[in-house]
Amino acid sequence: MNTIIQEDHYLHRDINWLSFNYRVLQEAKDDRNPIFERIKFLGIFSSNLDEFFRVRVSNLRQLKKIDRETRKTLRLKPNKTLKIILKKIIEQQEEFGSIFKNEILPELERNSIFLTKSEDFTSEMLPFIKAIFEGYSSSVEIIKTIETPHLEDGTLYYSVLLDNEEICFVKIPSEQRFYKLPETKQGKYHITLIDDIIAFHLPSLFPDRDIIEVGEIKLSRDAELYLEEDYEGGLAQQIYEALSQRKMGQPTRMLYDASISKIHRNLLKKILGLGKVDLMPGGKYHNFSDFMKLENPTDDSTLVYDPKPALVHPVLSKANCLFKTIAKSDQLVHFPYQQFDYVAQLLEQAATDPLVKTIKISLYRIAKESALNNALLLAIENGKEVTIFIEAQARFDEANNIEWGQTFSDKGANVIYSIPNIKVHSKIFLIQRLENEDLKNYAFISTGNFNANTAKVYVDHGLFTANTKITDELVQVFEVLERKLIIPKTKHLLVSPFNTRSQFEILIENEITHALEGKKAKITAKMNSLHDKHIIKKLYEASQAGVEIRLLIRGFCCLVPETKGLSDHIYITSIVDRYLEHGRIYVFENGGKEIMYMGSADWMTRNLDHRIEVLTPIYDKAIFKELKKILSLQLKDNQKARHLDAAFKNKYIKPKKNETQIRSQYAIYDYLSNKLK
Repeated sequence: MNTIIQEDHYLHRDINWLSFNYRVLQEAKDDRNPIFERIKFLGIFSSNLDEFFRVRVSNLRQLKKIDRETRKTLRLKPNKTLKIILKKIIEQQEEFGSIFKNEILPELERNSIFLTKSEDFTSEMLPFIKAIFEGYSSSVEIIKTIETPHLEDGTLYYSVLLDNEEICFVKIPSEQRFYKLPETKQGKYHITLIDDIIAFHLPSLFPDRDIIEVGEIKLSRDAELYLEEDYEGGLAQQIYEALSQRKMGQPTRMLYDASISKIHRNLLKKILGLGKVDLMPGGKYHNFSDFMKLENPTDDSTLVYDPKPALVHPVLSKANCLFKTIAKSDQLVHFPYQQFDYVAQLLEQAATDPLVKTIKISLYRIAKESALNNALLLAIENGKEVTIFIEAQARFDEANNIEWGQTFSDKGANVIYSIPNIKVHSKIFLIQRLENEDLKNYAFISTGNFNANTAKVYVDHGLFTANTKITDELVQVFEVLERKLIIPKTKHLLVSPFNTRSQFEILIENEITHALEGKKAKITAKMNSLHDKHIIKKLYEASQAGVEIRLLIRGFCCLVPETKGLSDHIYITSIVDRYLEHGRIYVFENGGKEIMYMGSADWMTRNLDHRIEVLTPIYDKAIFKELKKILSLQLKDNQKARHLDAAFKNKYIKPKKNETQIRSQYAIYDYLSNKLK
């Protein structure tokens, strides 16, 4: 793919992100996946792209508004970057449409499932169609274009071109997207979209006008800028100042049905005040993320993934008192392979245990309803001292987080909101229990959010521990969150933005020293994305010194691997499969005495410098062995892993001759299942 490699051998993150999202599209194309799972991957691809336009493309569009001389001084190239991005997105959108039209729809029809368009409605279907429409007819919103209309972000509209080149917008209801139609023949399943039901009845909405053409559109609007993620020091502030007159919520993209005429398209462009770069051709339907909710109407279980029910934990499931079990030895849980319930159960036991005095927790993305939320409310009701840190700036979850923060506060919790200019991204809680007339600390440190819903699809790991080396330092982290302490002094935990960067650089430098001394030197790291320039530079140095570097990166990667004289010893793979890989694990050879960390931080500038993050060392030998086994299975994946070479071609890794096939997510499930026997 086209790319931008800067002088310091650093890939542009937004261009490389498209390489990641293409891996999602590959899963939609992969006929090894059941058909309804392929449809879900189309939905994920679409949802990812929507957020990308709202956030990342928005950043680039705003940078274009800085005067040329300032852009030159700041070494910004938004025009070139945006041009490459839009070209690549159009190519991917075309492939997306081809997969849906030429692969998905025919496969559905081979299984007697038909997505029925408005022009294919039969007389048997019409009474049902009419009844659905009449349920919406009184609330269908028609927007005339006498003045520039405000179209809601991410909402679907029909752009209706009437006679005299007038355009009206008809808002498509969003309450329910899919409707199963009455069977016309036994064994055949017809599904239609609310889009087609509205389209069928458009003439009744404009009874005295001639409808020339209709096309579905969707407008994406920009979100808040987060320039600190990309620019260091005062550079971000300079850019903010240069954009001081920027208006929030400006259109970032108009996705339109590519079949509409040029006249129609130009009228839309004029009416909505858009530029050529804002227009993005698409298919008949938009908001494909809704297709993740399309359910299999048949009894054929082969059309979806085989069920993989969450496993019980071999130790925690047998514990009557989780505190006694955790005090005896650390316990590690793996989601979604194992049940998330133990997290809420520990808090529930804390809520009713008379020996528990204090509960402290940081919440980044709060579930709307959950057992964990209820456990915290119960703890408050029972008189425990409950401190809840809530990140009010968790992108797209702000409203729900604040609402829950108010609920907790009203019930009597000590609720603390965002720290200025820094996000709290750590996934931690601390319980203090009175034992032998002294407070004993129990902790949970995770790679994922305290959200039972995402725990069903995100691959994460969580550590329950009463190890004082860890828990005593976690007390300091919460003192920072409570504004009681400015800088924590930690020897064991890595806590951003205080010591994570420096400790990682020391660990990498340590491997460089060992390599130069002729000793075995190796770094193995799994993360969501690799972005930080300083870490990348150190990895290049390590590679040149002979350190073996094995990376597993799900998302974007700004490091250029396998380049002669630069990154010869860096090998990268990426897994996109049934579950979303979300864990962060770092292993350093350390002269034969391996060191392993697990936690919330990627090797991204924002995670190292602009967020509160916590990574814990793994001290328990059994847990170390278990986590390394899981990591090794992922590194050996030859079914759903892609090789990220210097060109990021996303080639699937195939098993070598006589090599065992390993689909790591299924292999991990089997491994954990066997531990129960």
